[in-house]
Order: sequence, then structure tokens, then C-alpha cells
Amino acid sequence: MKLVRFTEKGHTRIGKVVGEQVIDLSTIAGVSDSMRQLLTDLPDLRAALEEACGPAFPLPAVQLEAPVHDAQKFLGIGMNYRKHAEEARLAGIPIPQSQMWFNKQVSCINGPFAPVVKPDASEKMDYEVELGVVIGSRCRHVKASDAASVIAGYLIVNDVSARDWLHKSPTFTLGKSFDTHGPIGPWLTTADEIADPLNLDMKLYVNDELRQHSGTGDMIYDIYSQIEYLSTVMTLEPGDILATGTPSGIGAPTGRFLKPGDVMRLEIERLGYIENHVIAETASY
Repeated sequence: MKLVRFTEKGHTRIGKVVGEQVIDLSTIAGVSDSMRQLLTDLPDLRAALEEACGPAFPLPAVQLEAPVHDAQKFLGIGMNYRKHAEEARLAGIPIPQSQMWFNKQVSCINGPFAPVVKPDASEKMDYEVELGVVIGSRCRHVKASDAASVIAGYLIVNDVSARDWLHKSPTFTLGKSFDTHGPIGPWLTTADEIADPLNLDMKLYVNDELRQHSGTGDMIYDIYSQIEYLSTVMTLEPGDILATGTPSGIGAPTGRFLKPGDVMRLEIERLGYIENHVIAETASY
């Protein structure tokens, strides 16, 4: 299933995308507007969700929202693609010897087609296309061989980064967490629809120019070893989002940073696309 949060006539609820329609699932008992809660209850609700056939709305007639707006954790791994790690090394950034994780504060979560604000406080705002993994069940000490069982599904993450603030905050948290700098979507594609998440084509365009193009198979640490590593430290909860790394082609090595008016389009095979316009920060924002 392609599970989505959508707004129609000012009312936000959960649906599923079938072809060019969104089928409203809010009429099913137990379904609220929280994807996190839905994932918690998914084993009991799945049959009803799969059978639901209405009411339905044309996809262009609704506004798609962040599929998981209430995640408890939004975690990202740095320099996890081989070619990206090499471009970072050539820029003078040492390649980490183990998995390097950081927080994106959940207040940065943004819709798949919502604008991204270029902060007045940053002159080095960058783009990063990433495969997002969404956890489906509460878990701790998960072996890599069992990690697939705790994945609810996948979505696209635009890990927008303020590079100058990354240097100010060595933990990366501040440079990764400006408001609006975490677009996700367009929907949550459940894990059963993706036969091999380590064999997906990824692309990112800025103003129709292809900037990033790779496959998820170029990861240094695959998504299963990521879950094993993280769950050694912390309990992972339904709705937690893992941004699993970006390929080469980011703006930092060439100084091609984002500016107001730019348009980012991110595509991942079988997951759809998201598109974000860059806007200037205003006094009223």
C-alpha cells in the first residue's frame, strides 16, 4: 500500500493512493490522522485498509502532507555512500570509521511539495536525496538478519542541510534541523511493495539539472546494519524515520548552494517523487 496523509477542504486525514486516486481511510474504526498510531495498530487494521474502496478523491484535488508528521525520532547517517564519502574526503573531511549518526529535530519535518525556507542565518543551504526508512514496531537489539521485520515502509527524504551551521555545531544537529528542512513523502510505501530496497535508483534535480544520481546499493552500511547499530543504543518506535545517506553530487564541493527561486525534485524508483521550492525567509515566518 501507499499510505498518505492528505488535506481536502481543510480536513487532514489518512488515505491510500491507488492509481490516480486517494481513498479516504478515516472512515475505518481506529484510524486517526496519525501515521505513527496507524503503524502501531497496522497488524490489526491491515486487512480493513487493504479492502477499503471509498470514498475517493482525485490525487490532483488534494494536498499531500508529510506522511509521518508526528515522528518521535528523525535520525540521519552521514557519509554513507562510497562516492559521496570520497568527494567529502577530497574536500578535506575525514571518512568516519564507523556509522556516524545525527539528529534532525522533528520540528523540521515538512510536506513533500511544501516550500523550503532559505534561512537568513545561512548562506550554504544544500540538498540531499535519501531513502527514508520508517520503523513499524517497537524494537531493541535487532540483528541485521531480522531488521527487515521491523520496517514499516519507505519514503523519500530531502535532508536539507545548512553547511555553515554544521561547522558551528559538530553534532550536526543545528545544521540539519532548521524549520522546513526535512521534506518527506510523497507517501509511505509499505515494505511488502519493495522487493529490494538496496536496488533502487535515486535522482535529484535542481531547476531541471540532474545533480545527484545513484543507486541505494552504493551504501557503505546497508539499512539492516543501520537498524542493528542504532537499536544497540536506543529503542526504535513506530514512525521513527531513518535517513539512510546521500550519494555524491551535493552542492558543497562546488559551492553550488541553494537560493530562493530554486526548485528541487527528488525521485526514488518505486517510491514516486517530491518537489520543493526554495523561498526566502521573511519577518513573518
